Amino acid sequence: MSALFCDTDLARRIEGAEAGFITAALAAAQRRTGGTGFAMPVAGGVAGFAEPDSPWNKVAGLGFAGVPDEDELARIEDAFAERGAAVQVELSNLADPAVGELLTGRGYRLASYENVLGLLVSGGDSERVTPPGVQVRPSGDDEFDVWLEVILDAVAHPDTEGLPWLDDFPRQVVADAERDIAATGARRYLALVHGVPAGGASMGIRDGIASFSAGTAPAFRRRGVQSALLAARLADAAADGCELAVVTTQPGSPSQRNVQRRGFELLYTRAVLIR
Repeated sequence: MSALFCDTDLARRIEGAEAGFITAALAAAQRRTGGTGFAMPVAGGVAGFAEPDSPWNKVAGLGFAGVPDEDELARIEDAFAERGAAVQVELSNLADPAVGELLTGRGYRLASYENVLGLLVSGGDSERVTPPGVQVRPSGDDEFDVWLEVILDAVAHPDTEGLPWLDDFPRQVVADAERDIAATGARRYLALVHGVPAGGASMGIRDGIASFSAGTAPAFRRRGVQSALLAARLADAAADGCELAVVTTQPGSPSQRNVQRRGFELLYTRAVLIR
């Protein structure tokens, strides 16, 4: 397996894809709600608001196309303030260091970190390995509610092994965010254990990068469900000609351990800054 080194060019590409995914989700949220959200380009990234408490309410991907000026940041901060929301910035440690200096100078504080891991996709990823009793299949619109229920169960009972859980969103907000992801064209996968829905996953593709997210219902953890979902998505990513698969995890989490066992490597860390 080839070693994967992440320089600023690769980080720029990954963060650009992430900003693209978020922009598409924000547009889907606007169509769904007809609300007063926004999406503003900023320093190669995006600042966006979908609806109260949404995971799309953030600034992401910035720091690879210049440094925002004070007036630009003030407009973004005012837009969040008008909607009663704090400003959350996800900033890669490979972004321009001047961005972090600017933000901390404006009173942003460090809230948490998240790790970005990647795996080079190759033809060898075409094998769909599943443990005995586990089946993974594409999940269509006809069973969206089944898929969504598994995801909501997983999110409501995070697998942290003692780590503090940092992404605590209301159930309906998570459901709406998943609908927004679906509306962007992301592929969905359902894992079953002896015929019972046990886990769900999604894969979005942009600029040759496959972005993965997944969850397993608590009753079915430690049974190879995540490994099977990873194998299925890697096979599809390889078939589609993707170069890289990317996963974002909480540092030190079971999710990080699971993907590293499959060969994913730590590429960089994002600092989550809030004001």
